[in-house]
Amino acid sequence: MAIKIANAPCSWGTLEFEGMSGERITCRQMLDELRETGYEGTELGDWGFMPTEPAALRQELDSRGLTMVGAFVPVALKDADAHAAGEAEAVKVALLLAGTDTTPAPYIILADANGTDPVRTRNAGRVTPEMGLSEDEWKVFARGAERVAAAVRRETGLPTLFHHHCAGYVETPEEIARLMELTDPDILGLVFDTGHYLYGTGAGGRNAALEGLERFWDRVRHLHFKDCSPQVAAKARSEGWDYFQAVGQGVFCELGCGEVDFPGIVRFLNGCGYSGWITVEQDVLPGMGAPRESAVRNREYLRSLGL
Repeated sequence: MAIKIANAPCSWGTLEFEGMSGERITCRQMLDELRETGYEGTELGDWGFMPTEPAALRQELDSRGLTMVGAFVPVALKDADAHAAGEAEAVKVALLLAGTDTTPAPYIILADANGTDPVRTRNAGRVTPEMGLSEDEWKVFARGAERVAAAVRRETGLPTLFHHHCAGYVETPEEIARLMELTDPDILGLVFDTGHYLYGTGAGGRNAALEGLERFWDRVRHLHFKDCSPQVAAKARSEGWDYFQAVGQGVFCELGCGEVDFPGIVRFLNGCGYSGWITVEQDVLPGMGAPRESAVRNREYLRSLGL
């Protein structure tokens, strides 16, 4: 198939973080606006935002001609005691997605419990090696990721991909590389998020996201297109903003307004014959900005690149 473009609830302020307050759009309004602004697919969002019964979820999707692309599942993988509960949660979500009978199969998008560790949250976008995992912690983390992915495949047949993410333990390029080294590519793929990658480098640069995509391409199965404002990122670093402050100040700006080289990335994808989904994610806090208008501009920008 040709590349298809999806969007996600996080672009409308529905973020998968505990205790996130603020005015939220309803599922039906979000799906209506997503379809009206030119997207063909969606991700699930946090549990309970969309229907949690497969037939009801399928009806909401089919009535709008939308495809379910995947679902974000955060797990505190550093903590071995959290692995069993994380596995159960991922399988629960996977059973919902599998029950929609979507083709191609949607992804479980596994991530760390981002935004829960104070040091990583406070230093997102500028983490240093001493803030990272020890070798023993890496082994626990990787073992948990493989456990979750294996359970999802065993119970539902769905693939699992890992999402590197700022304010979690897999943020920097070297942290992504370490997790990929420690995990089986047949069990765990990678979601490459352009904005999180760029911010997570700690320095940015026009070529950073493309270079990262090229570096990890053999593990990439899905992409999130997110831009990163160099001005906001620089201010976040100089003023010591935490992750949520940076998001609230617009570090993840509209596509084409930041530093990610989307034209170069699209050329790379076309050259590789990529034919999967790209999900647009412009992370905003609840009630922030004008999500529908941003979705329109983001879709128009991608059309200008031939997508």
